Amino acid sequence: MRRMVEARDGTRLATRIAGPENGPALVLAHALGTDMTLWDEAIPLLPEGLRVLRWDMRGHGGSDVPAAPYAMGTLVSDAEAVIEAHDLREVVFAGISLGGMVAQALAVKRLDLVRALVLSNTAAKIGTPKLWDERIAAVRQSGLAPQADAVIERWFGPRSRMGPAAARARRVLTGTDVEGYAGCCAAVSGTDLYTPVSGLRLPLLGLAGSEDRSTPPDLVRETIDLVPGSRFEIVRRAGHLPPLERPADWAAPVSEFLRAIGHTG
Repeated sequence: MRRMVEARDGTRLATRIAGPENGPALVLAHALGTDMTLWDEAIPLLPEGLRVLRWDMRGHGGSDVPAAPYAMGTLVSDAEAVIEAHDLREVVFAGISLGGMVAQALAVKRLDLVRALVLSNTAAKIGTPKLWDERIAAVRQSGLAPQADAVIERWFGPRSRMGPAAARARRVLTGTDVEGYAGCCAAVSGTDLYTPVSGLRLPLLGLAGSEDRSTPPDLVRETIDLVPGSRFEIVRRAGHLPPLERPADWAAPVSEFLRAIGHTG
Protein backbone atom coordinates (compact mmCIF):
# COMPACT_ATOMS: atom_id res chain seq x y z
CA MET A 1 0.00 0.00 0.00
CA ARG A 2 1.31 3.42 -0.98
CA ARG A 3 0.51 6.44 1.15
CA MET A 4 1.65 10.04 1.55
CA VAL A 5 2.50 10.91 5.15
CA GLU A 6 2.80 14.48 6.37
CA ALA A 7 5.93 15.31 8.37
CA ARG A 8 5.85 17.69 11.29
CA ASP A 9 6.71 20.66 9.08
CA GLY A 10 4.12 19.75 6.46
CA THR A 11 6.51 18.04 4.04
CA ARG A 12 4.74 15.13 2.33
CA LEU A 13 6.67 11.86 2.38
CA ALA A 14 5.97 8.99 -0.01
CA THR A 15 5.69 5.68 1.85
CA ARG A 16 4.98 2.07 0.99
CA ILE A 17 4.02 -0.67 3.43
CA ALA A 18 3.44 -4.37 2.78
CA GLY A 19 2.93 -7.53 4.81
CA PRO A 20 0.46 -8.68 7.45
CA GLU A 21 -0.85 -5.99 9.77
CA ASN A 22 0.17 -7.93 12.87
CA GLY A 23 3.57 -8.94 11.50
CA PRO A 24 6.82 -7.83 13.16
CA ALA A 25 7.84 -4.49 11.68
CA LEU A 26 10.92 -3.86 9.56
CA VAL A 27 11.61 -0.26 8.52
CA LEU A 28 13.98 0.45 5.62
CA ALA A 29 15.78 3.78 5.05
CA HIS A 30 17.64 4.33 1.77
CA ALA A 31 20.91 6.03 0.87
CA LEU A 32 21.61 9.54 -0.36
CA GLY A 33 20.78 9.86 -4.06
CA THR A 34 18.61 6.74 -4.13
CA ASP A 35 14.96 6.07 -3.22
CA MET A 36 12.76 3.34 -1.77
CA THR A 37 13.19 1.17 -4.90
CA LEU A 38 16.69 0.42 -3.62
CA TRP A 39 15.10 -2.41 -1.61
CA ASP A 40 13.01 -3.98 -4.38
CA GLU A 41 15.24 -7.00 -4.98
CA ALA A 42 16.08 -7.66 -1.32
CA ILE A 43 12.62 -7.56 0.29
CA PRO A 44 11.33 -10.81 -1.29
CA LEU A 45 14.42 -12.60 0.07
CA LEU A 46 13.68 -11.69 3.71
CA PRO A 47 11.63 -13.92 6.05
CA GLU A 48 7.93 -14.14 5.31
CA GLY A 49 5.42 -12.47 7.58
CA LEU A 50 7.23 -9.18 8.10
CA ARG A 51 5.41 -5.85 8.00
CA VAL A 52 7.85 -3.89 5.81
CA LEU A 53 7.73 -0.08 5.71
CA ARG A 54 9.90 2.05 3.44
CA TRP A 55 9.77 5.65 2.33
CA ASP A 56 11.44 8.23 0.14
CA MET A 57 13.38 10.69 2.27
CA ARG A 58 12.55 14.33 1.82
CA GLY A 59 14.07 15.63 -1.38
CA HIS A 60 14.11 12.16 -2.93
CA GLY A 61 11.81 10.01 -5.04
CA GLY A 62 8.13 10.81 -4.68
CA SER A 63 8.49 12.92 -1.54
CA ASP A 64 8.35 16.70 -1.40
CA VAL A 65 11.50 18.73 -1.93
CA PRO A 66 11.65 21.55 0.63
CA ALA A 67 14.40 24.14 0.44
CA ALA A 68 17.85 23.02 1.58
CA PRO A 69 19.64 22.62 3.90
CA TYR A 70 18.14 19.81 5.99
CA ALA A 71 19.24 18.84 9.49
CA MET A 72 19.70 15.27 10.68
CA GLY A 73 17.14 16.00 13.39
CA THR A 74 14.59 16.76 10.68
CA LEU A 75 15.29 13.47 8.89
CA VAL A 76 14.88 11.65 12.21
CA SER A 77 11.56 13.43 12.80
CA ASP A 78 10.49 12.28 9.34
CA ALA A 79 11.31 8.69 10.31
CA GLU A 80 9.25 9.06 13.48
CA ALA A 81 6.36 10.46 11.45
CA VAL A 82 6.23 7.61 8.94
CA ILE A 83 6.57 4.93 11.64
CA GLU A 84 3.87 6.45 13.83
CA ALA A 85 1.54 7.13 10.89
CA HIS A 86 1.54 3.39 10.21
CA ASP A 87 1.05 2.52 13.91
CA LEU A 88 4.29 0.55 14.18
CA ARG A 89 6.15 -0.20 17.41
CA GLU A 90 9.18 -2.27 18.38
CA VAL A 91 10.57 -2.03 14.86
CA VAL A 92 13.81 -3.35 13.51
CA PHE A 93 15.22 -0.39 11.63
CA ALA A 94 17.54 -1.12 8.71
CA GLY A 95 19.32 1.84 7.14
CA ILE A 96 21.98 2.13 4.50
CA SER A 97 24.45 5.03 4.24
CA LEU A 98 22.41 8.19 5.01
CA GLY A 99 19.57 5.90 6.10
CA GLY A 100 21.95 4.21 8.52
CA MET A 101 22.75 7.57 10.11
CA VAL A 102 19.03 8.20 10.51
CA ALA A 103 18.72 4.74 12.07
CA GLN A 104 21.42 5.47 14.64
CA ALA A 105 20.01 8.87 15.56
CA LEU A 106 16.46 7.52 15.81
CA ALA A 107 17.57 4.72 18.13
CA VAL A 108 19.34 7.24 20.36
CA LYS A 109 16.18 9.37 20.50
CA ARG A 110 13.38 6.77 20.46
CA LEU A 111 14.26 3.43 21.97
CA ASP A 112 10.53 3.03 22.55
CA LEU A 113 10.17 2.65 18.77
CA VAL A 114 13.35 0.74 17.87
CA ARG A 115 14.16 -2.71 19.25
CA ALA A 116 17.12 -3.53 16.97
CA LEU A 117 19.23 -2.01 14.19
CA VAL A 118 20.70 -3.16 10.90
CA LEU A 119 23.36 -0.64 9.89
CA SER A 120 24.57 -1.19 6.34
CA ASN A 121 27.38 0.73 4.63
CA THR A 122 27.20 3.59 7.09
CA ALA A 123 29.03 5.19 9.99
CA ALA A 124 28.52 7.49 12.95
CA LYS A 125 30.32 10.19 10.95
CA ILE A 126 30.84 10.22 7.18
CA GLY A 127 33.27 12.57 5.50
CA THR A 128 34.11 16.12 6.56
CA PRO A 129 32.22 19.41 6.30
CA LYS A 130 34.73 20.53 3.65
CA LEU A 131 34.03 17.45 1.52
CA TRP A 132 30.28 17.96 1.74
CA ASP A 133 30.49 21.69 1.09
CA GLU A 134 32.47 20.96 -2.08
CA ARG A 135 29.95 18.35 -3.19
CA ILE A 136 27.01 20.68 -2.60
CA ALA A 137 28.73 23.44 -4.56
CA ALA A 138 29.47 21.08 -7.44
CA VAL A 139 25.91 19.78 -7.81
CA ARG A 140 24.47 23.28 -7.50
CA GLN A 141 26.77 24.50 -10.25
CA SER A 142 26.38 21.71 -12.78
CA GLY A 143 23.73 19.23 -11.56
CA LEU A 144 24.06 15.58 -10.65
CA ALA A 145 24.71 14.10 -14.10
CA PRO A 146 28.35 15.31 -14.29
CA GLN A 147 28.96 13.82 -10.83
CA ALA A 148 27.48 10.43 -11.67
CA ASP A 149 30.66 8.73 -12.95
CA ALA A 150 32.56 9.57 -9.75
CA VAL A 151 29.65 8.47 -7.56
CA ILE A 152 29.24 5.15 -9.38
CA GLU A 153 32.99 4.54 -9.03
CA ARG A 154 32.70 5.00 -5.25
CA TRP A 155 29.55 2.91 -5.02
CA PHE A 156 30.47 -0.11 -7.16
CA GLY A 157 33.49 -2.31 -7.63
CA PRO A 158 35.19 -2.63 -11.04
CA ARG A 159 33.22 -5.78 -11.98
CA SER A 160 29.83 -4.14 -11.38
CA ARG A 161 30.18 -0.59 -12.69
CA MET A 162 28.88 -1.49 -16.15
CA GLY A 163 26.18 -3.86 -14.88
CA PRO A 164 22.41 -3.46 -14.45
CA ALA A 165 22.56 -2.54 -10.75
CA ALA A 166 24.91 0.36 -11.46
CA ALA A 167 22.73 1.47 -14.37
CA ARG A 168 19.67 1.55 -12.10
CA ALA A 169 21.58 3.45 -9.42
CA ARG A 170 22.75 5.98 -12.01
CA ARG A 171 19.19 6.56 -13.28
CA VAL A 172 17.84 7.21 -9.79
CA LEU A 173 20.83 9.36 -8.80
CA THR A 174 20.63 11.60 -11.87
CA GLY A 175 16.84 11.84 -11.46
CA THR A 176 17.17 13.11 -7.88
CA ASP A 177 16.32 16.75 -7.32
CA VAL A 178 19.46 18.84 -6.77
CA GLU A 179 17.81 20.71 -3.91
CA GLY A 180 16.93 17.47 -2.14
CA TYR A 181 20.39 16.00 -2.70
CA ALA A 182 22.08 19.14 -1.41
CA GLY A 183 19.72 19.26 1.56
CA CYS A 184 20.60 15.72 2.63
CA CYS A 185 24.31 16.33 2.01
CA ALA A 186 24.05 19.12 4.58
CA ALA A 187 22.42 16.72 7.05
CA VAL A 188 25.30 14.25 6.72
CA SER A 189 27.87 17.04 6.95
CA GLY A 190 26.57 18.21 10.31
CA THR A 191 26.32 14.77 11.92
CA ASP A 192 28.70 13.11 14.36
CA LEU A 193 27.04 10.30 16.32
CA TYR A 194 30.07 8.61 17.87
CA THR A 195 29.31 9.64 21.46
CA PRO A 196 25.54 8.98 21.53
CA VAL A 197 25.82 5.71 19.62
CA SER A 198 28.40 4.44 22.13
CA GLY A 199 25.63 4.56 24.72
CA LEU A 200 23.23 2.31 22.80
CA ARG A 201 22.42 -1.13 24.15
CA LEU A 202 20.31 -3.09 21.68
CA PRO A 203 20.74 -5.89 19.14
CA LEU A 204 22.73 -4.58 16.18
CA LEU A 205 23.94 -6.08 12.91
CA GLY A 206 26.50 -4.15 10.88
CA LEU A 207 27.16 -4.84 7.21
CA ALA A 208 29.85 -3.48 4.91
CA GLY A 209 30.65 -4.01 1.25
CA SER A 210 34.14 -5.30 0.56
CA GLU A 211 34.46 -2.94 -2.44
CA ASP A 212 32.71 0.10 -0.94
CA ARG A 213 34.75 3.27 -1.38
CA SER A 214 32.16 5.57 0.21
CA THR A 215 32.05 3.85 3.59
CA PRO A 216 34.88 1.28 3.60
CA PRO A 217 34.60 -1.77 5.88
CA ASP A 218 37.01 -0.40 8.49
CA LEU A 219 34.93 2.76 8.86
CA VAL A 220 31.70 0.78 9.20
CA ARG A 221 33.22 -1.59 11.72
CA GLU A 222 34.48 1.30 13.85
CA THR A 223 30.88 2.39 14.34
CA ILE A 224 29.47 -1.10 14.88
CA ASP A 225 32.07 -1.80 17.56
CA LEU A 226 30.72 1.12 19.61
CA VAL A 227 27.77 -1.04 20.67
CA PRO A 228 28.63 -4.02 22.90
CA GLY A 229 27.48 -7.39 21.60
CA SER A 230 26.96 -6.16 18.03
CA ARG A 231 27.62 -8.36 15.00
CA PHE A 232 29.58 -7.30 11.93
CA GLU A 233 29.78 -8.97 8.53
CA ILE A 234 31.31 -8.08 5.18
CA VAL A 235 29.29 -8.64 2.02
CA ARG A 236 31.89 -9.91 -0.44
CA ARG A 237 32.14 -8.50 -3.96
CA ALA A 238 29.71 -5.73 -3.01
CA GLY A 239 30.11 -1.97 -2.99
CA HIS A 240 28.06 0.73 -1.28
CA LEU A 241 24.57 -0.59 -2.16
CA PRO A 242 24.51 -4.35 -1.48
CA PRO A 243 20.67 -4.64 -1.37
CA LEU A 244 20.69 -3.52 -5.00
CA GLU A 245 23.97 -5.02 -6.22
CA ARG A 246 23.97 -8.35 -4.35
CA PRO A 247 20.50 -8.66 -2.77
CA ALA A 248 20.78 -12.33 -1.82
CA ASP A 249 24.13 -11.82 -0.10
CA TRP A 250 22.69 -8.85 1.83
CA ALA A 251 19.39 -10.50 2.72
CA ALA A 252 20.98 -13.69 4.06
CA PRO A 253 22.74 -12.18 7.13
CA VAL A 254 19.80 -9.84 7.74
CA SER A 255 17.39 -12.81 7.73
CA GLU A 256 19.66 -14.73 10.08
CA PHE A 257 19.79 -11.73 12.43
CA LEU A 258 16.01 -11.32 12.42
CA ARG A 259 15.55 -14.98 13.26
CA ALA A 260 18.21 -14.83 15.99
CA ILE A 261 16.38 -12.02 17.79
CA GLY A 262 12.96 -13.60 17.30
CA HIS A 263 11.73 -10.94 14.87
CA THR A 264 9.94 -13.09 12.29
CA GLY A 265 6.34 -13.83 11.44
